[in-house]
Amino acid sequence: MSLDAVLTRIDQDLDAATERLFDLLRIQSISTDPAFEGEVAKAADWLAAELTGLGFDASVRPTPGHPMVVAHGADDGPHVLFYGHYDVQPVDPLELWNRDPFDPVIEEQNGVPVIRARGAADDKGQLMTFIEACRAWKAEFGKLPAKVTIFLEGEEESGSPSLVPFLEENADELKAEVALICDTGLYADGVPGIVTQLRGMLQEEITVTGPRIDLHSGMFGGVAMNPIRVLNRVLANLHDDQGVIQVPGFYDGIPELEPELKAQWDGLGFDAEAFLGPVGLSHPAGEAGRTGLEMIWSRPTAEVNGIWGGYTGAGFKTVLPSEAHAKISFRLVAGQDPLRLRENFRDWVLAQMPPDCSVDFKEHGASPAGMMDTSHPIFEKTREALSDEWPAEAAFIGCGGSIPVAGYFKTILGMDSVLAGFGKDDDAIHSPNEKYDVESFHKGIRSWARVLGKLADG
Repeated sequence: MSLDAVLTRIDQDLDAATERLFDLLRIQSISTDPAFEGEVAKAADWLAAELTGLGFDASVRPTPGHPMVVAHGADDGPHVLFYGHYDVQPVDPLELWNRDPFDPVIEEQNGVPVIRARGAADDKGQLMTFIEACRAWKAEFGKLPAKVTIFLEGEEESGSPSLVPFLEENADELKAEVALICDTGLYADGVPGIVTQLRGMLQEEITVTGPRIDLHSGMFGGVAMNPIRVLNRVLANLHDDQGVIQVPGFYDGIPELEPELKAQWDGLGFDAEAFLGPVGLSHPAGEAGRTGLEMIWSRPTAEVNGIWGGYTGAGFKTVLPSEAHAKISFRLVAGQDPLRLRENFRDWVLAQMPPDCSVDFKEHGASPAGMMDTSHPIFEKTREALSDEWPAEAAFIGCGGSIPVAGYFKTILGMDSVLAGFGKDDDAIHSPNEKYDVESFHKGIRSWARVLGKLADG
């Protein structure tokens, strides 16, 4: 089976592939808003019909929330599971969009043709790159060079409440040698990256309570403990002067980077000051002695995401508040147990409470970091395939964010994930005027076709 023939067909069929993507983009599959429940179901039905037309055994699977789409190919070869999500974020504020978010169009941005619509990059355009790659192989040879299962979720943008139960109930059906996930982006313009490690997340909300009511600061100031003062001291103690997090046991079990991977990262030429410049900053604030990419990809963080208490309205009110609040998130790396760290953090905060003050905790989620075992041959095959397609050689990279599904695939299905996507940092995902470069869509299809071809090589 000739890869060249498949790539030629992709090039010739690009306009038709784009129109099929437009059909999907016109469906308002906003999963977090109950008003769009019918639209989410419509998107699932559309995808199942497309996959059935390509010869997959495809079905829409109900869940307590929005449906999943599962499709099985009948071909032989290495077995891979492809994951994407077809739901999208809300479009608010609508007035900041330059056009209807669900009326896709190709327009130019800084001289580059882009597809403009909600979901263009996250994740409809990305998942369609894989489906169109399968279409090209099927059109040329009547079959795929690998055994492919496709799994499409309809709740990713609303917290994936049905995902874990669905994976547990259907584990035997969904297990494969490895998962392919197309919900990430290029490392830089023209430079593809394969994410091999993802940071986990721990989120905590704390409330420090002092007096039973708000107090007059003239009558009680100086003699009564102010919970804002207590909270500020706790938050200030999170880091030392070198950026090291002070929660006991926080760094236990964290491995150092493998020398080969660190060399790849160093070779990417990341400039932390240039990275910070566009947001008005210039000095990295993480652990001293770590490179910028290490800080973002392979080191844990502790950040205060919100703090409030007392009077914050117009004018002034000389109040000594009863309560002070903060929301704190920790990005975690391989080796860290989020549940154990939650206990350590709470014990550490409790130990800093003075007399007359108490603290309450509210949890907002905890998920472990993911680190992929790149010894599986498909990782290097994917890297080679992307390097063949894009101007620059692909690299194994990290990701500062969290993609929980990759962790669930590992813990529930027992398989690693190859995370390769073709979005760009300026795609404005989750924001008004979301876009996906036409080149990203085109070369993304060609990239997955190359990956499938590499699988056929054995």
